[in-house]
Amino acid sequence: MEFQFDVDALFPERITVLDQHLRPPARRPGTTTPARVDLQQQIMTIIDELGKASAKAQNLSAPITSASRMQSNRHVVYILKDSSARPAGKGAIIGFIKVGYKKLFVLDDREAHNEVEPLCILDFYIHESVQRHGHGRELFQYMLQKERVEPHQLAIDRPSQKLLKFLNKHYNLETTVPQVNNFVIFEGFFAHQHPPARKLPPKRAEGDIKPYSSSDREFLKVAVEPPWPLNRAPRRATPPAHPPPRSSSLGNSPERGPLRPFVPEQELLRSLRLCPPHPTARLLLAADPGGSPAQRRRTSSLPRSEESRY
Repeated sequence: MEFQFDVDALFPERITVLDQHLRPPARRPGTTTPARVDLQQQIMTIIDELGKASAKAQNLSAPITSASRMQSNRHVVYILKDSSARPAGKGAIIGFIKVGYKKLFVLDDREAHNEVEPLCILDFYIHESVQRHGHGRELFQYMLQKERVEPHQLAIDRPSQKLLKFLNKHYNLETTVPQVNNFVIFEGFFAHQHPPARKLPPKRAEGDIKPYSSSDREFLKVAVEPPWPLNRAPRRATPPAHPPPRSSSLGNSPERGPLRPFVPEQELLRSLRLCPPHPTARLLLAADPGGSPAQRRRTSSLPRSEESRY
C-alpha cells in the first residue's frame, strides 16, 4: 500500500509500534524533519487507510481500526513497511496488527465464568499483493516477543477463517473453548494466563443471602403480636390456668386486664350528677356568702323584674 508522502522516511524501522498518542518515531540522524503536525497527520492517514482495507478484506460494514479509535482507546498498533526499491522511491506499507488488553468474561472447560484481562488481537491485515510471503508470521512473531505472551494466551476478536488457518498452521492452535461472546480462545488459555485470570467470587449459599433467606421467610410466616395495650383492645384474652411466675428487681407487676369499652355520654353525665361533691368544693361554697344553695334557690325563684334590681 503506497502513499503520496515518504513512508520510508516516516517510519525508520521495518516494524513501527504506535500507541494512542500516535507520536512520530525518532528519525535517523541527518534527515530533514518536517513539522511535527504534518508527521502525525501522515500517521493518521496511514492508519485510516489500513483500517478501510482490513474492513473490506473481512467484509465488514465499517472499519474497526481508525486514527480516532486509536486515540480514544489504549490500543497498540504494529505497522510493517516494505523498504525495498519502489518506482516512487518512498516505500510502502505491507500490513498491521492491532492489540490491546480487555476485561472479558470467558468460560473455561467446565463452563465456569472467569473474569480475565488478556491481550486481545483486535485487527490483523496483510495487503493482498504480498500475502503468503511470510510477512504475516514476521509481524505476528514480533508482536509476541514485544508483548511477552504466548499464542495460546491470546483472545481473538471475531477472527476470520484466514486468521484461524494462520494460527493453526504456524502455532498449532486448533481446539477452541466455546464462548458466548465474539472472542475466541484456544485450549491452554487458562494454563499460563498472563496477566493471571481473575476468577469471580463463588456465589453465597442461600442461608447467607439477606434479606430473602429461608430463615427470614419462615419468620415472616409467624404473626407477631403487637405490644400492650394494642394487643388487648380488639379481644379479651383468656388468662392461662396456671400463669408462670414473674419476678423482677421491682417486684411483681400486676396483670393488666382488658381495656374497658367507651362509656356513652349520657351515662357519663348521670354518674357525675350522682357523685358527692368534693370536700374542697364544699369549702369554696361555704366561703362565698352569695354562693350557698339556699341563696341560689331564692334568686332563681324571684321574678325577672326583681332579679334585675340585684
